[in-house]
Amino acid sequence: MNEQIRAREVRLVGPEGEQVGIVPLERALQLAADVDLDLVEVAPMARPPVCKLMDFGKFKYESALKAREARRNQQQTVIKEMKLRPKIDPHDYETKKGHVVRFLKAGDKVKVTIMFRGREQSRPELGYRLLRRLESEITDLGYVEAAPKQDGRNMIMVLAPHRAVKASAVAATASRGAPRERAGDESAPAADETAAAGETAAAVDGGTAADTSGE
Repeated sequence: MNEQIRAREVRLVGPEGEQVGIVPLERALQLAADVDLDLVEVAPMARPPVCKLMDFGKFKYESALKAREARRNQQQTVIKEMKLRPKIDPHDYETKKGHVVRFLKAGDKVKVTIMFRGREQSRPELGYRLLRRLESEITDLGYVEAAPKQDGRNMIMVLAPHRAVKASAVAATASRGAPRERAGDESAPAADETAAAGETAAAVDGGTAADTSGE
């Protein structure tokens, strides 16, 4: 950055992303000083290296805010578990389906386990039909990520929320728990220098498992 740049000439990009062209380093530094900006090397491996005129302190600050917001909006993938019996009572089925619906709406995946006991193990089609019924009744919220398969005495199927459902859950979580940024804070939060450099280059180019039984 600035006087630390060692190339004799650079390909200069203006503060708005406009291409200035190849100029001597001294000329690029003078242009940066004239507009009170920094000369930042954004593609050092290019020949000649690419440099951009920018307010580097402001750029780092804004990059840190974006990174913080992205981390806040991230939601860990959580897999809930719901256990059913192949001959489940209709009322119990509706109750457990309600839990599955709630989990999917929250953006979580659901592992649905059919537990066979005794002679039920000779009738796997009962569990298969039950899983397919559940799949058809939650189709607006999710889809089958892992098809039903036998696992010892159990039959397992994994449901995942549709992308739009999960995005809605993430947005709702962020709006409920996100603390407001301090408007007057001029100090730049700690930011990853590598990520900042990556975002600068991009600007030039453009112009857990928490299981519950649900019982």
